[in-house]
Amino acid sequence: MPVRGIRGATTAARNDAAAIVEATAELLGELVALNEIDAEEIAFAYFTTTRDLDAEFPALAARQLGWLDVPLLCGHDMDVQQPNPRGVPHCIRIALLYNTDRAQSEMRHAYLRGAEAIKQDLEAMRGLQGVMAP
Repeated sequence: MPVRGIRGATTAARNDAAAIVEATAELLGELVALNEIDAEEIAFAYFTTTRDLDAEFPALAARQLGWLDVPLLCGHDMDVQQPNPRGVPHCIRIALLYNTDRAQSEMRHAYLRGAEAIKQDLEAMRGLQGVMAP
């Protein structure tokens, strides 16, 4: 069975455990709904946060949702020198690997709250790619 990647991002209201877990749970709920995810088919989830979020591991939200057998890992995003138009403060990202027969093009990604700026940046890059293609 193929493994597909699903991306998501959101922002936490502040750097405290409750805000990080709440924002992450909302993002995971959205990804589950959009992709009809069965936790038994999740191969791996990698969470990152910007360096201004360090009060809790975002993976705790997945554990609280019952993802007890899913391998989870947390880390920090790269600290790219500012100003960086793609930088989003208080940002939580996820790269989710999912076992499914569906095509990669069928995977639905979610960008919530302040992380919608990431989606807009990605869409702008896709538009440029079409212009620059041979």
